[in-house]
Amino acid sequence: MELNSISGMPISDSANSFVCDLVAYEPGKPIEETARELGLDPKSIIKVASNENPLGPSPLAQEAMRDAISQAHIYPDGGGYKLRTAIAEKLGFDISNIILGNGSNEIIELLCHTFLNRDAELIAAKHAFVVYKLMATLFGAKYVEVDDPNFIHDLDAMAAAITDQTRLVFIANPNNPTGTAVTQEAIDRFIEKLPVHVIAVFDEAYFEFLDTPPDVLKHVRAGKNVIVLRTCSKIHGLAALRIGYGIAPKPIADLLQKARQPFNTNAIAQAAALAALDDEDHIQKTREINRQGLAFYETAFQQRGLEYVPSVANFILVRVQNGDQVFKEMLKKGVIIRAMSGYKLPDWVRISIGTPAENQRALEVLDQVLNSKL
Repeated sequence: MELNSISGMPISDSANSFVCDLVAYEPGKPIEETARELGLDPKSIIKVASNENPLGPSPLAQEAMRDAISQAHIYPDGGGYKLRTAIAEKLGFDISNIILGNGSNEIIELLCHTFLNRDAELIAAKHAFVVYKLMATLFGAKYVEVDDPNFIHDLDAMAAAITDQTRLVFIANPNNPTGTAVTQEAIDRFIEKLPVHVIAVFDEAYFEFLDTPPDVLKHVRAGKNVIVLRTCSKIHGLAALRIGYGIAPKPIADLLQKARQPFNTNAIAQAAALAALDDEDHIQKTREINRQGLAFYETAFQQRGLEYVPSVANFILVRVQNGDQVFKEMLKKGVIIRAMSGYKLPDWVRISIGTPAENQRALEVLDQVLNSKL
């Protein structure tokens, strides 16, 4: 317990209670940390825990980053003009509809800064991205969790859960950690029921992996209270740079621009994202290796009689009975996966799709662990 040297009382007594009660987000375990803790060679470790792109960054983005480094002593364009213009033109919007974030996670936080308080509510699915709950708690708002039968968002039930205090409804599509998606019909029906005081937040971090993605942007064009979040961390392979963006009607985008920090996205990240957006070759290669990886795991799990959730993203959820223990035992063997107890799924683990060699090794180690006495 850390005490205040003047009063002798714990410093936590001076903090907001909802911050003290918060459970911090725990990311996938880093390779270097695993190597230090277990005495392993970092080169022998594979990480299939954080839904990263196994092909690495877009080659065009890498070149853009190298070019941008020479100007690292100059502050970035705080308005992100070039990148926002490129995104707007690619999607058929005006630049005023685009907001950049230090990862799409920052835009989640900006939404909460702007619309949440102790009298407000945030609605999300039972097995949705844990950051939604973290943010609601951080801003003292009520977090309303709606059941998701078969791990799929029940948008009708989410609409029914809306009250006069609801301000934000988060819909991850595809959803992390389940890899499931909702249909165009369900989305359209949900938007029709959306009250004017509520913003629907469609988190589309894994949107590019969908073969036939729904069109949520049409509702933004229609001026509905809808914002779509996307990221360059996944398909573009720029997770380390923390760069994402949102597409929203101008009134919502204007409010978020007021809430953000100056220079919230750095110049190297902006340059890389700008180049990555047009690297269709890298995008297609990533999609193809992901399709192959999903098929590999689904076949393997079927052969082994393991329950899994069919995924349309770049990861797959599989039931292993004791997820925390399986995670620990695989970690000892140099394979980092993600235990799901933090998502109220203690029997499950999530495995990100890697290269064919990484997928093969992850499966072999999983077999070794499951065939041993845990």
